[in-house]
Amino acid sequence: MRVGVSLPQREMAGDLLAIRDFAQAAEELGLTHLRVTDQVIRPNSGALHEPLSLLSYLAGVTKTIELVTSILILPLRQTALVARQTAALDVLSEGRFRLGIGVGANPSEFQAMGVDFHTRGKRCDEQLALLHQLWAEPSVTFHGQFHTVVENGIDPRPVRGSIPIWVGGRSTPSAPVVRRIGKWASGWFVLVGPEQYPLIKAEIDAAAQAAGRDPTQIGTEAGVAVVGERESEWQSRVMAWQQAGISHLCLRTLKGGLTPAEHLPKLREVVAQLPLA
Repeated sequence: MRVGVSLPQREMAGDLLAIRDFAQAAEELGLTHLRVTDQVIRPNSGALHEPLSLLSYLAGVTKTIELVTSILILPLRQTALVARQTAALDVLSEGRFRLGIGVGANPSEFQAMGVDFHTRGKRCDEQLALLHQLWAEPSVTFHGQFHTVVENGIDPRPVRGSIPIWVGGRSTPSAPVVRRIGKWASGWFVLVGPEQYPLIKAEIDAAAQAAGRDPTQIGTEAGVAVVGERESEWQSRVMAWQQAGISHLCLRTLKGGLTPAEHLPKLREVVAQLPLA
């Protein structure tokens, strides 16, 4: 199981030096990935750097840690521009980038961006198809409901010829996000508990098989808060997820009332106590 951490940038009030120190310390501690969140527009929510810009900065001050958006609200953005930005970030990080996406749940953000909130799922599905083509092919022709591309492409393209896309969402049985993950995704950000996990995972596996894909190639990542109301449970929750067989875990020092200076010591303490087999 690969273990990473969420970047607590709101608690750091956008301080780039504190963010840099946290990212470098996570790398030195042997954590495998660093997740950053997305929010285009929302009032009174604290300082939050635009994720692709922030990860481009972090690509230059880290060496090995995987850089992950968790999650980028894909339907808010122009697909060709996302393809271009993410390919550039993948090149700058020498292939260390993972794109986590979701469809979003805040109508006011879509209103501010001039995007129809009610078609975001259909738009996202089409975006995923187009992104894969733009990353893989030097010249793309694509005709969809929301996109038309005729003999155009991006350069440079990703280091590996593609970028792993992981999908997050409040998954329930038979939800559209389940089919989206099975058809398109390299992984699933798990937003259910260990008890509900096997049911949703079985549906994702079935959707992958229906799409002609190998379900064992779809990763799974759950988050565990190590501060706050459930702080005393964090080790048992890590063990429960390990027993469930997930491929990735994300530790969170967020929303526990820590001061900016307390996040790093807490992270060091938690890593030293990880109950991994």
